[in-house]
Amino acid sequence: MDRTDATRRSVLSLGAAASATPWLGTARADARTPPPADAAPGPLDDLGITELRKRMEDGELDAVRLTRYYLDRIERIDPLLHAVIEVNPDALGEARRLDAERHPRGPLHGMPVLMKDLVETADRMHTTAGSLALEGLRPARDATVAARLRAAGAVILGKTNLSEWAGGLSLTHHAGWSARGGQTRNPYKLDRSPNESSSGTAVAAAASLCVGGIGTETNGSIIDPASANSVVGVKPTVGLVGRGGVIPGVPSQDSVGPIARTVRDAAILLGTLVGVDARDPATMASRGRFHRDYTRFLRADGLRGARIGVPRAVYFGYSHHADEIAERAISVLRAAGATVVDPADIPTAEQLEDLPGSMVVQAYEFKRALNAYLAGAPGEHPRNLAELIEFNRAHADRELRYVRQDGLEAVQRLDFSEREYREALATNHRLSRAEGIDAVLRRHRLDALVMPTTGPPAKIDLVLGDSYGGGASTPAALAGYPAVSVPAGFAFGLPVGVTFMGTAWSEPTLLRLAYAYEQASRVRRPPTYRPADIGF
Repeated sequence: MDRTDATRRSVLSLGAAASATPWLGTARADARTPPPADAAPGPLDDLGITELRKRMEDGELDAVRLTRYYLDRIERIDPLLHAVIEVNPDALGEARRLDAERHPRGPLHGMPVLMKDLVETADRMHTTAGSLALEGLRPARDATVAARLRAAGAVILGKTNLSEWAGGLSLTHHAGWSARGGQTRNPYKLDRSPNESSSGTAVAAAASLCVGGIGTETNGSIIDPASANSVVGVKPTVGLVGRGGVIPGVPSQDSVGPIARTVRDAAILLGTLVGVDARDPATMASRGRFHRDYTRFLRADGLRGARIGVPRAVYFGYSHHADEIAERAISVLRAAGATVVDPADIPTAEQLEDLPGSMVVQAYEFKRALNAYLAGAPGEHPRNLAELIEFNRAHADRELRYVRQDGLEAVQRLDFSEREYREALATNHRLSRAEGIDAVLRRHRLDALVMPTTGPPAKIDLVLGDSYGGGASTPAALAGYPAVSVPAGFAFGLPVGVTFMGTAWSEPTLLRLAYAYEQASRVRRPPTYRPADIGF
């Protein structure tokens, strides 16, 4: 569900709960635990997908050795992070089968990936949205994105932790907390928030527990954790990537996208995920608009001649640390040949951040989508939202240990008519699209907008909830448009990213700009796993 404006936070903000990750035999570490002596980057951590494939082709590496490498890192490092909710017991078997194939299927052949615990997999893993209510749920078929990754030769390494029900449980902001997985921690400083519901995937990518992973976003839940963990997050246009077999949030806003350490790796993953999905009617609009290879758009000089706007109103000013880092990024853009139009404000920015229709759309869609999913999912579990609420009350010692389920209860209580919903959705789209992002792009003849993704990650607070200052995600979220967050710098060792945002189906342009900025800035560095009692 994710974090957004004040209206959204009042209805469907982030939820939480707590327990140990069940598959790990070792005790879970807390934020004061010093990192393992061998938590520093290993010999394969700085290598991207292309470099790893080259080593495989040269006979220096194979899928089994690479899978074992990441499984070992998960065993050693994840007790500090709680990023991985479950590992695939058949991962090594999958790797062996891929090594036995004579011809590689493509650039992802033998590459271990993790995916958010909203993505169904037809194997021995569970799909639970982080909830105890769905423990034991084993779908009969892979989600479309999981099937496409397997067909491309990827090894499904496991599932990542998340904000339970993608943030829909509670009105209190507890990013990365679920009853099944506990509290995910930021690898740059262990008492800091990993930000938003795809936090486990972002933390795992940052800590080199996989080559990359799959997240989902309704509003902020790919790009915000990417920023907080100094990785790249791609939130695609709604309809570019099929959502069949993914536990839903708000279908008019939900996206599935890649999170990786580099733009190139994210582009490789995106090219595998796209395409028409018979289980997701929204993807019909992507015909003729998706690309199987997004790496062909990546150029080191991709900023030369580009026109990029800076929307100052709303998206600057909430964090002076984020502002300073974004100003340096803007200087890099200019030096690399871009024309920067500053300011280039989104005309409806203020309205979008406090939009009553946003609450109407989210409550209406979430209730119906979740009820439909629970009614059709196999196994013994709550069959609708009302039964889920009762389950949580019956298991309050674990499910509601830190927070109330006032998010779920609010959605269940609110009852908007179809007419109210359709009017609200039309208003959301008009203000975010034609009168919002498209208006500023057209007025200034821009290729994209750029702004801080969000501020440095705040401290985790399981009692009061995480604090939230501001962010860039809402316009693209309400419009269903794409956004790419790229590492841009650090404030006292805490990561901050910048977001490139554009109109529908502009992923080739955004990835080109993000890649050129990444190559010109080269600010990312590996996490340090600082304990809670050290420094800022």
